Amino acid sequence: MLIAVVAGGLFGYLAPAWGQSLQIVSDVFLRLIQSIIAPVLFGVLVRSIGRAGGMRDLGRLGWKSLVCFEVATTVALLLGWLTVAIARPGAGLTLDTDAVPIEAAAYSGAEVVKGAVPTSIIDAMARGDVLQIVVFCFLFGAACLSLGDRAKPVVDFADALAEVAFRYTDYVMHTAPFAVFAAMANTVAAGGSGALEGLARFVAAAWFAQVFFLATVIVGALVLFRVPLARFAQYAREPFVIAFATTSSAAALPQTLENMERFGVPKKILGVVAPLSLSLNLNGSTIHLAMASLFVAQAAGIDLSFEQQLLILATLKLTSKGVAGIPRANFVILTALFQSFGLPLEGLALLLGVDALIDPVRTSVNVLSHCAAPALVARWESDAAKYE
Repeated sequence: MLIAVVAGGLFGYLAPAWGQSLQIVSDVFLRLIQSIIAPVLFGVLVRSIGRAGGMRDLGRLGWKSLVCFEVATTVALLLGWLTVAIARPGAGLTLDTDAVPIEAAAYSGAEVVKGAVPTSIIDAMARGDVLQIVVFCFLFGAACLSLGDRAKPVVDFADALAEVAFRYTDYVMHTAPFAVFAAMANTVAAGGSGALEGLARFVAAAWFAQVFFLATVIVGALVLFRVPLARFAQYAREPFVIAFATTSSAAALPQTLENMERFGVPKKILGVVAPLSLSLNLNGSTIHLAMASLFVAQAAGIDLSFEQQLLILATLKLTSKGVAGIPRANFVILTALFQSFGLPLEGLALLLGVDALIDPVRTSVNVLSHCAAPALVARWESDAAKYE
């Protein structure tokens, strides 16, 4: 993929006319990604909520887990957004877009609430209205959860649909190098070498944000809850290395469960918190989603109002749930968001080109979050005497 970025940049610089003519290649790739948005959102959100595992019966343990997840992901979202707002890595790029950003007036008062509720889920899916799809899926998933075993066939269908959708996405991603080459050639042809400089700044900012979150939020929470850092690092090292090497949190799940149990987390806590964390505690991915959204807005010269920024962050907070363990799944979520808020989809191909440099640290932060969450909840439950 990095070869495609460099080759596309050189091609666009040396032959700008040819570079601009390749836009159709990236356009076809982006249309393929757009086609799978609705199945992915429906599948992952309904199965995540419908299989929440009897949260009504978990009581204290359930809400403590949710408090940990929501605080962490909110901090991650704001950190990613503020990093790009301060560093402004997208200022050096030039992305042309025919999309019209939603007016800020559309975000006021009752219009926000009314616009978030679909009159028809089919219509919302056809238009790619991600906020309406998310609202429907959350309510639909909650209904499945309340029905218990009677809704199992529906939740199983959503699970199967999500797996098929991710396999479809894998097939589409086989064409990604060609799309990245074409997008990079077109961007450099239009904006010059500043595009490569902007992407390099974005990669540096992404690593900074991920490492900063790890060093301050995760480590800080462990210190605050008096979890022994040296022993935690010893048992979290193997899942971290697997995640960094494979860029898949699913691949690190067996070692995460085994090592955290050896670390001293009680089985009853690990069995509840770890599965929920896989869907609701994706801090590395949440940081990246926020950074990518504002980066592309900067590259396209779109000045987002305060109301627009709030709604984008709220939408990301919801859509980041459930996309666990699948490499490149973030791009489906970003495609849905960009389509809804008038951000240029061409920016996705550029982000995909440098994603191989960011994905290892992003996935590693996800996995360390999965390791830390059960340890923190166990300490909160005063059930962690084995840590000492």
